[in-house]
Amino acid sequence: MKNFSLGQDNSIFAALQDFGKALMLPIAILPAAGFLLGIGGALSNPNTINAYPFLDEYWLQDIFLIMAGSGEIVFANLPILFAVSLAVGLSKTDKGTVGVAAVLSMLIMNATINACLKITQELAEDNLTSAGQGLCLGIQTLETGVFSGILIGILTAWLHKNFYKTELPPFLAFFSGSRFVPMICALGAMCLGIEMYVIWPYFQEKIFSIGGFFSSTGYIGTLIYGFFLRMLGPFGLHHIFYLPFWTTALGGSEIINGQLIEGTQRIFFAQLSDPNTVKYYEGISRFMSGRFITMMFGLVGAAFAMYKTAKPKNRKLIGGMLFSAALTSFLTGITEPLEFSFLFVAPMLYVLHAFFDGCAFMMAHIFQITIGQTFSGGLIDFILFGIMQGDAKTNWIYVPMIGVPWFFLYYFSFKYLIEKYNFMTPGRDEEANITPEKNLSDAEQIKLIVTGLGGRSNIDSMDCCITRLRVTVKEALLVNEEVLIASGAKGVLQHGVGVQIIYGPQVAVIKNKLEEAIS
Repeated sequence: MKNFSLGQDNSIFAALQDFGKALMLPIAILPAAGFLLGIGGALSNPNTINAYPFLDEYWLQDIFLIMAGSGEIVFANLPILFAVSLAVGLSKTDKGTVGVAAVLSMLIMNATINACLKITQELAEDNLTSAGQGLCLGIQTLETGVFSGILIGILTAWLHKNFYKTELPPFLAFFSGSRFVPMICALGAMCLGIEMYVIWPYFQEKIFSIGGFFSSTGYIGTLIYGFFLRMLGPFGLHHIFYLPFWTTALGGSEIINGQLIEGTQRIFFAQLSDPNTVKYYEGISRFMSGRFITMMFGLVGAAFAMYKTAKPKNRKLIGGMLFSAALTSFLTGITEPLEFSFLFVAPMLYVLHAFFDGCAFMMAHIFQITIGQTFSGGLIDFILFGIMQGDAKTNWIYVPMIGVPWFFLYYFSFKYLIEKYNFMTPGRDEEANITPEKNLSDAEQIKLIVTGLGGRSNIDSMDCCITRLRVTVKEALLVNEEVLIASGAKGVLQHGVGVQIIYGPQVAVIKNKLEEAIS
């Protein structure tokens, strides 16, 4: 069994699926920005230059400074990136207009807050940080962080959906339809700016109190965070859970170079570009670093356990699949191909995996491992943001020291439970996995996907995240999950008209081919 259905009440799930896939666009930008900032910041750091004098060439340092600056500007402007990405991602048509309207709305909202601060004589002349203010797009405003971008994105998409067909009187007809959207968005952003000026300070206090829950609960709070993060993975909703901790005050706040930075990931990358950083922010050990232990070691142990418990005649056939999935997890931190090999046939193993993952986060917290990441916890990020930053800053040496026992923890636990309860993990079923998968041509695969989704006319919209094709269909009953599995999917998750098809890292290419075929 490789599919999973949650029933027919789909409104909440469909909305969360759309929101989750819209969030993936700005998240997908971060690895490239993190790569530039990671290398540029590490190799232009004075401490690195002192340790490796051959790097002290003016042309090399110029390149590294350019790389660091190029990466840093992305993290400094996350609010506008989230605003545009959410607005475009949540809209089904007229995406160009929506993107422009989101930028306009972001400018007007912050300008409105700035005006309110001037009217009430609260605009700080110096020490913006202590006043809870900062600069956004060159405008002095309240330090609302990524929350403001998310609100603007949702507002813009909602206004577009409700007003892009507006018809005005003949003498104003030029401003009808799509041209009316930026106008109504400007008014909406002005109202939002006034509301943000009034409620944000109180809302920010509540955010700090929620973040304080994890601080007050210590290591147990960190374990709970990691457990729930992993349990949301099968539903594709984990991005919604962790992102506020990474990008808002929920993940903590630090003053870096005189500027208030909120959110674990934003703090890490601000410190990464600061040569005066001696030790990275503690919150990184709570909300990020545990991933490396699970993704680079734990799940590899799980894959080896499934290989060893497979029937001898099937090991050769499933070995390649498990090795590929384990390597993907180890190198990139993308775990779905491996997790979906046991999630549906042995949910108990997944719950155990989620608990172990929570424990991995707790271990990272205990040993103060402060390795940041762009979106996942594989070897690439481990080298860039752990080894290259030095053990004094990150305590990266503890990752393999904990990881090796973690490999055996997963291996022996999975092996014991698979054999005790006879879970039908890959290679154990007499009928399944005993013949190699048919190599489908692109045309054959796309044809199967379209057929499995109920035909071209049944496809309402589609997008993808890192490993999943996310589709909204018109008629849920027309979806054939067996046909979708035959197209090469690792699993199918359907909730009403919302369908998630897990293909792995190649899903973006599949989505582009599918769009081209049905256009």
